[in-house]
Amino acid sequence: MKLSANEFINSRHKRLTLLGMSGVGKTHLAKLLSKNDAYFHYSGDYRIGAQYLNNDILDNIKSCIKQDEKLKELLENDSISVQNHITFDNLSVVASFLGKAGNPELGGLPIAEFMRRQALFNQAESNTMLDVPDFIAKAERQGVANFINDAGGSLCELDNENIYKTLAEHTIILYIRASKSNENTLIERAQTHPKPMYYQAKFLQEQLAVYLAENKLTYVAQINPDAFIRWIFPRLLEHRKPKYERIAQQYGYAIDSEDLYQCRHADEVLELIAGAIS
Repeated sequence: MKLSANEFINSRHKRLTLLGMSGVGKTHLAKLLSKNDAYFHYSGDYRIGAQYLNNDILDNIKSCIKQDEKLKELLENDSISVQNHITFDNLSVVASFLGKAGNPELGGLPIAEFMRRQALFNQAESNTMLDVPDFIAKAERQGVANFINDAGGSLCELDNENIYKTLAEHTIILYIRASKSNENTLIERAQTHPKPMYYQAKFLQEQLAVYLAENKLTYVAQINPDAFIRWIFPRLLEHRKPKYERIAQQYGYAIDSEDLYQCRHADEVLELIAGAIS
């Protein structure tokens, strides 16, 4: 969606796709805009968990429950049930399903199962992004003119031009570029709170080989899952940056995270976006 700065500011239908690493300020931007005007807030990660991975998440939880014979019996005779209570602000079930590769005794997944879940997540995210036009139409039917697609940090990993073209046709793709300070904060957070992430298969296999060699390990099952995430996160950040930049250059625009953090009101955010467009 190509508009001039004035056309964007004066438009009665502001539609954005937010691009960038988790923690860079996408949800902050969305909440600032939503304070003054009505915006349909489309959370990519929420739809992934609530729609496309819901059954897989529940099957995984049930499998864990069935490891206890008494609970297995209660589950199988319908004495107990399992539901996914994912919310916009609590996406922990998605992260838990993605899991971490490594030693099962330390909470890791076997590499084959880890890669299977990664592939499921990739397909779910692709479907979720292709749903954006339908949800824009849904928002219009509900009388909500403005729309924010709060996409996950791994949007750049899909490498699917059809998805990027679809998003660019229906929304303004806005890349929130992390400053060096912001990058350091993200890396520090990964060190203290290593969380499950999505990785492109080729990138992951290459990095696993390097990690195993550096640590004189033979199998992925010997890896400490959290230690691996701490090690790989800075490399993932560098891997994704040129992908974000390419999408922004070809299909959208970019703003800097430091400039976004200075914004306290919706009007300031809109001015920042207009400046990027101009």
